[in-house]
Parts: sequence; C-alpha cells; structure tokens
Amino acid sequence: MVMAAISMNHRFHFPIYYLLGNMAAADLFAGIAYANLMLHTGPWTSTLTKEQWYIRGALIDISLTASVANLLAVAVERHQTIITMQLHSKMTKRRVVLLIVCIWAVSIIMGLVPSLFWNCECDLEDCSTVAPLYSRRFLIFWAALNLLTFFIMVAMYTRIFFYVRYQISHMSQHSSEIRHRQTVFNLMKTISIVLGAFVICWMPGLVTLLLDGLLGKASHANAYEKFCLVIAECNSLVNPIIYSLRDEEMRRTFKWILCCLCGREGDKQMELSPVEMYPPLPEEALGCVQKSEDPAVCPETNNKESSWTTPGV
Repeated sequence: MVMAAISMNHRFHFPIYYLLGNMAAADLFAGIAYANLMLHTGPWTSTLTKEQWYIRGALIDISLTASVANLLAVAVERHQTIITMQLHSKMTKRRVVLLIVCIWAVSIIMGLVPSLFWNCECDLEDCSTVAPLYSRRFLIFWAALNLLTFFIMVAMYTRIFFYVRYQISHMSQHSSEIRHRQTVFNLMKTISIVLGAFVICWMPGLVTLLLDGLLGKASHANAYEKFCLVIAECNSLVNPIIYSLRDEEMRRTFKWILCCLCGREGDKQMELSPVEMYPPLPEEALGCVQKSEDPAVCPETNNKESSWTTPGV
C-alpha cells in the first residue's frame, strides 16, 4: 500500500518518500523471509541441505539489514533537511537511486558473508548456538553494527529536537505560547515513537546475539532467540504505521486506493486521482515555508504537509 501510494501520488515524489517506499519494500521482504523461515524450521530443518540452510538465514539477514539501513537513511535525510530549513531534500533522483542501490548492496553482502567465508565450518568451537553454522564473532560484529546504527539515530534525532525547539523558542515571540508548546510536544512524541519502537523491537535480539557471541552455550540464548526474532520482525510491521500512516496525505491516498479496489468507481470524487483531488502545492507556498521564520505566515501549507516534511511538527 505504501509503495503503491508513493508511485500514484505525485506529491510523494520527493527523496524522503522514495526512502520510505524502499523501507516498505524491505519490510515486505522481511515478512516473506520470516514466512519462509517458519515453513523450513523445526522438524523440517533436518531436511535442508547446507546451502538451503544458508539461504534461509541469508534472507533474514538481508531483509533486517535493509530495514535498519533504511531507518538510518531516513534519519540522515530528515536531519539534513530540517537543519538546513528546507521543505524537502535537494537530493537528486539519481542520488536517491544510488543510495537505495547501496542500501541493498550492503544488505546482500551482509547476508552472504556467513555462507561465503565468515562461518565456523572449520572451527566448531566458534559456532553459535542461535545460528549453528554462523561464527560467534560474526554475530558480535552484526549486533555491534546495529547498535552503532541505533546510537547514530539517537544522535540525529536528539539534535533535530533541540534545534527545532531552539528555533521555535525564537519564533514564539511572534506567535502564541500554546502553539510553541504543542509543536515541541508533537516533535518529541514522534521522535519518542521512532526511537522507542527501535529499542523495543531490536534490543532483545541484539543483546541475545551479543550474549551468544560472547558466552556461547553458557548464554542459553537458544531458549529465547525465537521470541527475539519475532519482536525484531515486528519492527517491520510498525514502520509503515510510524512513518507513513501518520501522514494525512498518505491516509487520503490509501482511502482512494481502497475505494478503487472496492469498485466504487461510480463515485465522482473517487474517479479522480489523489493528485487531482489534492493538487501539488504551488511554488509560492513552498517558498513561503522555506523562507518564512514564522510558521503562522503559511498556515495552510503547514497543515497539509506531514509531520516529517515540515521542520515545525
């Protein structure tokens, strides 16, 4: 739904939405990879060849790495856009495509590394209990890499929050104190949701991998690693809710798509595309948002944009 909405509505043809669409693709792939894991685990594991076992694990690694890499890319894009007080990133489509290709290339490499050379086939003492053919050192590396990603995201969103709060504290001299407090509260709520979802979904799994890598069998990680994987997969479920469904324009496009699927072509309003119902904002309005120091100058523009496309919300 997210990918369809972004492709159909021209108001979403900006770098941030292309990254959100790529995140949706990664999360969809994560669901497919997890379904494949469920169909080839338990009593079916013994029927797998070594190559099939590596492929099963690689699909999970690729999808989860791509999802986390997209989260980092969105954080970097939001930081660049908001700190420079732009409505949308000035990144060209070619650079966005190159960034997306790099995300998937890194994810595929991370997924293939264990099967190609970083495994424990020649050193059984180094084998993991969570993933028996994976090297414990690789698990430590993968977990540490994801923890580093999290700390970078924390730093990015923390700077965004303090920067926006500082800017609005100066703007509040020309606007109401209630609007100032509400804007800071909304921003803090969104950042808390983003980071909270990442911590809740990923920390149990990352800690389990670290314990397994450091302690081996003494960690007893195999007893609860399946629950940690389910929680990590849930991050792919909540990503579209956090990053897309909270966007009013995205919800309107969803409604239009669902009405078309339900066969309500007879409704005159639904015969129009989302771009025709809600045409793109004029350049004057965009310039007003970018140049004005007081968000009250352009209330209509600020209301129509999502909470992640304007610096003030």
